Amino acid sequence: VVEYLQGPPLAPEFVAQWFGLKRLWLEENFDATTSRKQVQVLQSQKDRLGSVNLDAVEELDEEEGNFSHLEREVADIKEARKTLMETLRRLEAESKTLFEDTFHEARKNFQDIFRKLFQGGKADMFLSNTDDDMLEAGIEIVAQPPGKQLQSINLLSGGERTMTAVAILFALFKVRPSPFCILDEVDAALDETNVERFLRVLRDFIADTQFCIVTHHKRTMAECQVLYGITMQRRGVSSRIAVALHEVDTIQDGGVPGTSGGEDPESKQRIAGEEQVGFA
Repeated sequence: VVEYLQGPPLAPEFVAQWFGLKRLWLEENFDATTSRKQVQVLQSQKDRLGSVNLDAVEELDEEEGNFSHLEREVADIKEARKTLMETLRRLEAESKTLFEDTFHEARKNFQDIFRKLFQGGKADMFLSNTDDDMLEAGIEIVAQPPGKQLQSINLLSGGERTMTAVAILFALFKVRPSPFCILDEVDAALDETNVERFLRVLRDFIADTQFCIVTHHKRTMAECQVLYGITMQRRGVSSRIAVALHEVDTIQDGGVPGTSGGEDPESKQRIAGEEQVGFA
């Protein structure tokens, strides 16, 4: 082509013929309506682009830096979540193992203490609905005092339920001893024989645990080392008294140790019926 253009000029007839063919081709393939639509679309796209942002390169670098920082944070969060889930699974497994071991040990202690409290009979406790989750399962308790049938604790009498609850409490104490324990009116529903059995079991734990017992029962008071009582020696005025173990006999006779002789004798005798707090 270059050699052809550098040659002698073309004949006018040839040039006219070439332009005529080009015009015919354009006229045959040109569609004014379609072209106007294409121009409108391109113009609309150009208008949406808006003006040229000269800071676009710097903004792009800044956004890429922020995106990289967020990517690192997301990766850290995913790793922390993975570690947390592994820790939760490990804790759940250890909790189930610890709960199962503790439950079986407490169950054995409960059976032994129940027989000691009732002088015979048998009792048991077991988990219900263990198929779903052991930690969410309930605990069923059945007991059979001497001379009775095995039945749920809800069907026992008040005194039998109290003795069964005491057996469960002491069974847990044997598994997880505590230096202090507060018992509030645990002997209220017990007769003299059952109170004596309760105190017999209590003596097995006083070497390692100090018990604070709220009671009205004189036999329980006599077992305590120190007594604290609240009495109303004058109408509308409450006062606290402390009684040592060697003074229990004086209290049962109607006297009030530690009080002056000028007080009302009737108020002194009333101390034997007031609520006492004993420390064993």
